[in-house]
Amino acid sequence: MSLRVTLWNEFRHEKEMEACAQIYPDGIHAAIAAYLEKQTDFKIRLASLDDPEHGLPEDVLEDTDVLTWWAHAAHHEVRDEVVDRVHRRVLAGMGLIVLHSGHKSKIFTRLMGTTSALKWREAGEKERLWVVAPGHPIVDGIGECIDIPHTEMYGEHFDIPAPDELVLISWFPGGEVFRSGCCYARGNGKIFYFRPGHETFPIYHQQEVLKVILNAIQWAAPVEGPQFKRGNVEPLEELPPQQ
Repeated sequence: MSLRVTLWNEFRHEKEMEACAQIYPDGIHAAIAAYLEKQTDFKIRLASLDDPEHGLPEDVLEDTDVLTWWAHAAHHEVRDEVVDRVHRRVLAGMGLIVLHSGHKSKIFTRLMGTTSALKWREAGEKERLWVVAPGHPIVDGIGECIDIPHTEMYGEHFDIPAPDELVLISWFPGGEVFRSGCCYARGNGKIFYFRPGHETFPIYHQQEVLKVILNAIQWAAPVEGPQFKRGNVEPLEELPPQQ
């Protein structure tokens, strides 16, 4: 069965900023969707902040294997009941791909249990993303590094838990480095944080960046595993009589 992927985007900058609208006229999520539709048979749905229930009612989340999340300026507007809903689905096995400034989203900070704060600078610098886990499926088909000509700098210290797996680190000409590809497990769900993607640079038109997102979606997809019983249970073996 085709993977069911929901691409969530705040979708405000594209409506309010001419520089962003020129690069992503239909939204950042639509640019990612256009690539995925050419490369895969994923069942793709678009959702955004201003949709009813932010585009993420219960039935949509139940019909989603992997959710991607891009946000920047309106994290506080995401309703807590929707965050609760997404959180439950991740713990139940839905994959979550958090992109760029989604690091400060309510859902990511809740799953991390930290502030997710970092250094940043907007100077149009080059970024070099180094692959540090060359056998990892998220970097399948990627060379030893990805060069992004112009981007926003993110720098350490990044206030997140130590990743279960660190796949990519970034270097910037100003001297900073950053953990840019971080894998986590929470409950039955897989989470990948991927740094690139500022709204006024055409980063989501760059093939290597889009390839990482595609790979991450496939990696984060739910796996059919055993159903565990929790709570009070009967013993599997006969117990000796109590003394």
